[in-house]
Amino acid sequence: MRSFLDDDFLLTTPTAKTLFHEAAKGMPIIDYHCHLSPREIAQNIKFENLTRLMLGGDHYKWRAMLSFGVDESLIRGDGDPREKFIAFADALSRAIGNPLYHWTHLELQRVFGIDTPLNRQSAGEIYDIASEMLQGEDFRAQRLIDRFNVDYLCTTDDPTDDLSFHQTIAASMSMKARVYPAFRPDKALNIERPGFVDYIQQLARVAGMEIHSTVDVLTALERRVEYFHACGARISDHALDTVCYGEPSFKQADKAFHAALDGGEMKQKHIDSYRTVVLAGLGAMYAQRGWTQQYHIGAMRNNNTAMFRRYGPDVGFDSIQDQPIAYNLSRLMDLQDAQGQLPKTILYSLNPASNHVIGTMLGNFQQSGVKGKIQMGSAWWFLDQRDGMREQLKTLGNLGVLGTFVGMLTDSRSFISYPRHEYFRRILCDLIGQWVENGEYPNDTQFLIDLVKDICYRNAKKYFGI
Repeated sequence: MRSFLDDDFLLTTPTAKTLFHEAAKGMPIIDYHCHLSPREIAQNIKFENLTRLMLGGDHYKWRAMLSFGVDESLIRGDGDPREKFIAFADALSRAIGNPLYHWTHLELQRVFGIDTPLNRQSAGEIYDIASEMLQGEDFRAQRLIDRFNVDYLCTTDDPTDDLSFHQTIAASMSMKARVYPAFRPDKALNIERPGFVDYIQQLARVAGMEIHSTVDVLTALERRVEYFHACGARISDHALDTVCYGEPSFKQADKAFHAALDGGEMKQKHIDSYRTVVLAGLGAMYAQRGWTQQYHIGAMRNNNTAMFRRYGPDVGFDSIQDQPIAYNLSRLMDLQDAQGQLPKTILYSLNPASNHVIGTMLGNFQQSGVKGKIQMGSAWWFLDQRDGMREQLKTLGNLGVLGTFVGMLTDSRSFISYPRHEYFRRILCDLIGQWVENGEYPNDTQFLIDLVKDICYRNAKKYFGI
């Protein structure tokens, strides 16, 4: 029987072990999509206790705790931090098969050197030891990022953000990792949602102009794209919970826009036109500047109305959307491509049923002279577990060119979530190792090492122009 989380964790063949230890393990990390707070990075915050570090903002862990019946005061409430951690440990010990179990223990091992299995009995001592260690300077936010050999990371930033914290980070030169903003203009696209009019007014203020039409929206967004570009941004991100496509007409788009400003009723076809026109316009801006756009597709958000009213968004009440995506995604990308303005694009689907749709969509819009211009994004959110990662890799291997893949990201609000990259790399090496040892691919060790290094790091470095 193997030891729990030993050096060869998840590695089942000699080839897999060679590839992980000689290639993947030592590669730097490019975390091109995360939700870390630029303010907390800039201020190089100190975490007052282990609960603040491990549970603060981590909706993966909150969902598990609620599933175990933990009292809300010990999840998102104002309960005692030590009791919160013990309650989490109690729930985690029952979460066999959940990647949280592996992630959490990898975090304890890699950050604190603690290899004791976490449960209700061990939680108090682990909490006390780790919380004391967190008072040291080596456990501040910036040092935690650097200890995982992070080369480059992108936060997620609204177009109206002044990016002052990014400027502070860039000026301080106090960490090895480079930190840049990523452009997330969802609020400018969600025309039918409450708060849209207030947001457009805010966008107008920061862009230094008046906004009276869809053309004005794009002009204001382009001013912000240019500002973000000057601050180092090269990546955008869009939460396309469902993929829209409407008539790409400014006249139709303005019908929705003016109805929104006037508080009138909007027709769905006009909403779809507005979103299509704005997404196409943004794609052109990105293409002109050599940016990459990311489309995160298929989340169904804020399902629990009572909890949304109590806590707001992004606190653990989201799930997988199952609406079809193929036709609208094809039309949206074709619109950009036909205009010669389709930027590098990464497509993620939260619904595993859409893996093959995404895998085949890639080949429709690749470009001569650009390796992997259109990417199948890594297994995302509910899918970044062992089976989900393997299926994403296998689908890409079956339908695309796996050797051009830009690899893993954290998509996390936690400063110690980087073992997810290690988790991915172990799964990648194990899958390739199985193919080789099954006689499905040549056993050329040096070539395989280069292939793994490309997927773990070098492809992303080239793709994003780092």
